[in-house]
Amino acid sequence: MTRPDLETTVNSELSVQGADIWGAYETITTAEDYIESLRGRKMRVFLFGEQIDEPVDHPVIRPSINALAATYTLAETDPDLASARSPYTDGSINRFLHIAENANDLVQKGRMQKKLGQKTGTCFQRCVGLDALNALHSVTYDCDEVHGTPYHQRFLDFLKQVQIKNQVIGGAMTDAKGDRAKAPHEQAEPDVYLHVVDRNDDGVFVSGVKCHQTGCVNSHWLIVMPTIRLGEKDRDFAIVGAIPAHADGITYIYGRQSCDTRALEPGRIDAGNAEFGGQEAMIVFENVFIPWDRVFMDGEAEFAAPLVERFTTYHRCSYICKTGVGDVLIGAAAEIAEMNGVSKVSHIRDKLVEMTHLNETIRSSALASAHEGRAMKSGVWMNDEMLANVCKQNVTRFPYEIARIAQDLAGGLMVTLPSEQDLDHAEIGPLIKKLLVGRDGVDVVDRMKILRLIENITLGRNAVGYLTESMHGAGSPQAQRIQIARGMDVDEKRNFARKLAGVED
Repeated sequence: MTRPDLETTVNSELSVQGADIWGAYETITTAEDYIESLRGRKMRVFLFGEQIDEPVDHPVIRPSINALAATYTLAETDPDLASARSPYTDGSINRFLHIAENANDLVQKGRMQKKLGQKTGTCFQRCVGLDALNALHSVTYDCDEVHGTPYHQRFLDFLKQVQIKNQVIGGAMTDAKGDRAKAPHEQAEPDVYLHVVDRNDDGVFVSGVKCHQTGCVNSHWLIVMPTIRLGEKDRDFAIVGAIPAHADGITYIYGRQSCDTRALEPGRIDAGNAEFGGQEAMIVFENVFIPWDRVFMDGEAEFAAPLVERFTTYHRCSYICKTGVGDVLIGAAAEIAEMNGVSKVSHIRDKLVEMTHLNETIRSSALASAHEGRAMKSGVWMNDEMLANVCKQNVTRFPYEIARIAQDLAGGLMVTLPSEQDLDHAEIGPLIKKLLVGRDGVDVVDRMKILRLIENITLGRNAVGYLTESMHGAGSPQAQRIQIARGMDVDEKRNFARKLAGVED
């Protein structure tokens, strides 16, 4: 493998490969522009054992596209919240492409994510890319300072063009990991981690896999990053770069979700949330090329851990989005209680209070982490690490309890409802409408819609984003506890106690 002189490969101009890529993309303005930008890319996407010709039009995939498109709509309808001014373009950009310049940017980011959770009731798939951009801003700067590499300027050149084109960045961090007792270079199958397989004067070639990748099929770019702390022998796994999502050599194996085939059935009630959904896929890379101007780390293994830690600090606060979905679920629980005629019962009201208490506890730790953010050497602001990990630790627990209470208030009918096809049947439809009544004046079909929405968030398709992703996204629970243990400084707290108690050293 050869590696050219990194000092001379890139300055402020993009390479020929990069220029070709940018010229091929139209600038996106609206949600409709975004959806159209995904067409005709000839990506290799497999779902249910079949290759999908056009993901945009597939009924299982389209709700996830709609959810991401909502990020463009919010920037149009609420620009104060979902837009920001970029120092790189000197113009207004979507906040999902913004580098945080102060604590208020971190706060606004959190408020935007909560709002989108309320509007979609699901994962809107842009947080990983946003958090990757902000983490790379400081890591590339610090790496250049130590090694004299040109990564930071490359990164800024790429960032500026993405901001101008208003495109979607998908982050790709989580590897399959194989035997987790072994380092990447020790694996019997090296492709369980993404790694460099060749280099030439033009760039690098990578192979491997990234798993659980949110919104990847709906993105314009993938930023690949290492997933764990790396040693000197893992240098080929210390690769960070930006790749067009439709690049040659990439195959997407779409992850299925609970109740996802309801999107293939007639009607919209049984889906629970037919308009919006999440997306995860397994991405297989086979000798995928990354030109040098889009390589932001190559072999600097000691910077893998700081990148992972900074990314997760941002991303663990991004789980404030679950409080937006939580608001939807609390609202649905309150609505079904009203429809059932028990909204004024004291224990019902107390359960809604408990749901709200848990939901707001998540929100408060996320916003506190933003308010307590600090500036990095590169100028980007980063959330407070301790509070970010406390936020995500709360997220691994509280949505499950909120969901349990919602199911309690919904009752068993939530999972034993007849289907929408039964509702439309000439003979049994009238029986359903006659017998599944609730409080006087409540439409039976409306009652079914609310029950299906609760099912969707707590058991169905969007439970992936609200529950399982809450557990494992941005690191599983023990990862946050490790970081909390590193930062809790028990000795300092002991000294506080010893001093007040008069205990001598």
